[in-house]
Amino acid sequence: MKNEPFVIERVFDAPVEKIWKAITDRDQMKEWYFDIAAFKPEIGFKFQFTAGKDDKQYLHLCKIMEVVPLKKLSYSWRYDGYEGNSFVTFELFKEDNKTRLKLMHEGLETFPGSNPDFAKENFAMGWTHIIGISLPNFVERISQH
Repeated sequence: MKNEPFVIERVFDAPVEKIWKAITDRDQMKEWYFDIAAFKPEIGFKFQFTAGKDDKQYLHLCKIMEVVPLKKLSYSWRYDGYEGNSFVTFELFKEDNKTRLKLMHEGLETFPGSNPDFAKENFAMGWTHIIGISLPNFVERISQH
């Protein structure tokens, strides 16, 4: 149970192309995800961003591992100066004119257990907010136009 990946699924009232652009276009990602200096959905592309609680920010180091346009995006996710490496995968499924997104974050148990910021509950809270609130607010708002 402890090594189970974190998984969240949600259906968006937006076409798959719009969701794909939201998860791969740097300018759109900034609106709902993180402010990433450079991002290309290309295997081997490395990107980084800083995020965390107000008093403790972490440099996230990521590398694109898999890209299947309009279907799947996967990247490694680790923290500068800390052991451990994890993988984030976005999978998109077309359902009529809606899109089902499945996000999986694997390898959380590889991060230092002594640091409460790396507790699985924190990732669960973060992703639940990002996928459950930030992303739908963004894509469903822009799909109304």
